[in-house]
Amino acid sequence: MSNSNQTHDHSKIKNWVEERNGVPARIKGTGKSDADGLLRIHFPDNSDSDDFEEMDWEDFFRDFDDNKLDFLFQEEKANGEKSTFHKFIERS
Repeated sequence: MSNSNQTHDHSKIKNWVEERNGVPARIKGTGKSDADGLLRIHFPDNSDSDDFEEMDWEDFFRDFDDNKLDFLFQEEKANGEKSTFHKFIERS
């Protein structure tokens, strides 16, 4: 059985992402300016898409907090493999 966790703790999010070789990113062309866009966690080893623009953690967490988001994530899949499932949700 797989469980989901929810947090807005920056260090927990960063550790989870980096353990899975992910990077903070935004999706190009989804904002009002080049510096805007939908936040995402990108896993370059699993994707050849050029829709993602990598960003630094400081900018990522500024946007994350400004938009009052939480990070919903899964540690492991049901079969015990490390999971990359995640999504951003509105902070309660």
